[in-house]
Amino acid sequence: MNSPLRIKEICGNIPPNVQILAATKSRSVDEIKQAVNSGIKIIGENYVQEAKSKYSQLKGKCEIHLIGHLQTNKVKDAVEIFDMIQTVDSVKLAKEINKRTKKVMHILVEINIGREKNKSGIFPEDIFDFLREISQLEKIKVNGLMTMGPDFSNKENYRPLFKEMKTIFESVKKQKIPNVSMEILSMGMSDSYDVAIEEGTNMVRLGIVLFGEKKI
Repeated sequence: MNSPLRIKEICGNIPPNVQILAATKSRSVDEIKQAVNSGIKIIGENYVQEAKSKYSQLKGKCEIHLIGHLQTNKVKDAVEIFDMIQTVDSVKLAKEINKRTKKVMHILVEINIGREKNKSGIFPEDIFDFLREISQLEKIKVNGLMTMGPDFSNKENYRPLFKEMKTIFESVKKQKIPNVSMEILSMGMSDSYDVAIEEGTNMVRLGIVLFGEKKI
């Protein structure tokens, strides 16, 4: 099955309330355009430099989100390229985005739901203090939460973590923190998106399941 048919089938099987983000790291502009023509409205890039090289050919054709870790020295370019930064994980980074952006920058806060020492993200117990601090920044709009999750071979192992993410998401929503709206819960990838959907995500980040294995 080629990519357009695969993408249309996936889009048709995912509930309409769940947005599909196509993870396009190392995918060519032609592959991305084919995906957009097949119904994809949002793409996600991991690296600022790679996104920058594709940006001029994709601007206006789809939303472009950053789904990889953002270093503060890349913020100046990132705020020009991306419609949303999904991986804000420190007050320092949030302040740098607020300083550099000329527009209101939409962001998600990355949660380290597995509490992994080698992974980025805010620990769940720190989320409320973190949100209250960055909510004071005038040019940032918090639109929700995202998580990567540990690497599991059995997708059922993701379920309790996705449940916890959904609980955090709903708890934040109830707090009604100024400048913070819980519109997007971004969790679930090619190996776990069906479990994430069952547990309440409304955005999944899909790569291999859409495009197939990367060609070497």
